[in-house]
Amino acid sequence: MKILIAQDYLRSGGTERQSILLANAFAAAGHTVTLLTFRPGGPLAPTVARAVTLSSLQPFDTHLDWFAPGLSVYLGKHPPDIALCMGRMANCYGQSFVRQLRVRSPHSVVIATMRTGKKLPRLFRSSLRQVHHIIANSRAAQQVLAHDHHLPVEKISVIHNSLIFPSSLSAPLSDRAQLRSQHHVDDTTTVLLDVAMFRPEKNQRELVEIAAGLPADFPWQLWLAGDGPALGACRQRAQQLEVADRVKFFGHQRDPAALYAAADVAVHASRSESLSNFLIEAQAHGLPAVAYAAQGIDECMVVGDTGVAIAFDDQSAFRRAIQHFVQPDAARRARTQAFARTTFDPARQVQAYLDLFHRSVKP
Repeated sequence: MKILIAQDYLRSGGTERQSILLANAFAAAGHTVTLLTFRPGGPLAPTVARAVTLSSLQPFDTHLDWFAPGLSVYLGKHPPDIALCMGRMANCYGQSFVRQLRVRSPHSVVIATMRTGKKLPRLFRSSLRQVHHIIANSRAAQQVLAHDHHLPVEKISVIHNSLIFPSSLSAPLSDRAQLRSQHHVDDTTTVLLDVAMFRPEKNQRELVEIAAGLPADFPWQLWLAGDGPALGACRQRAQQLEVADRVKFFGHQRDPAALYAAADVAVHASRSESLSNFLIEAQAHGLPAVAYAAQGIDECMVVGDTGVAIAFDDQSAFRRAIQHFVQPDAARRARTQAFARTTFDPARQVQAYLDLFHRSVKP
């Protein structure tokens, strides 16, 4: 099959990582794959496999995520069998894909994705009605599409996110000891970890507030990995609360496996999710998780056993849950790993996409 994956820009976010994982895997399975971006470059561009054709519509980076010049011309010259829209901006163009390919390549199938808990722009909503099929990355997202947007359930398939770093799931214990020693963490200190882009809705700022309110006799460090526009405000909040020495900022990590190995509890205060890439990766590494109950969070873990979903703004309950998971539990760790590595196995998810594509391609 000729598969085109559309993504506005290869920033260091979860959707972008999923786009690249899928593109690389489809190409490895023998398909002709193009990853079409609106903006050229991006932090994740070097991770695209050589077997994938990486093309950009903007001749130079205008820093405009929504600008897709020459899209109709491109589709006319390179019509795919499957066009998969990833991310909010690409999904807003879903109806343009349908219109252009209807004339130039009637056999082409356009598939949208629902991977966000944010309010959908008007163009996104319009595209959802016109594309041939929709992939939701959680059952919660599927329910939103069916109940809030009145889309037929038979038009929606649920395929969960894939684990991004399956080859890094068995980091040696020496990695844990080395990184903890580097940051002056002893065996009595609990390392709380969050790996996510610094966007307002990811709410790392509140994680700083939650950690700062832990009991005085509870030793902790909060490790935050990622970059983005909300990073400065988060640093400032740590300084205001006088915990800057206990909050560590690691920046963008191409592979955060060492951080997972060194941490004790995964924490996530995001206000908007569909399915958290961070939490499924943390669970795959055996970390118990404490998170605000955003959309799809309960699908990332076995709630009550390997993690706890907390009502928004209940910082006291969030702190109690952190303290509950402090003691290591080998059996819980094994259950956590087994759940995540089975449920979000990349080979399984990639095959689910390909099976859907084969069923969808018009004769």
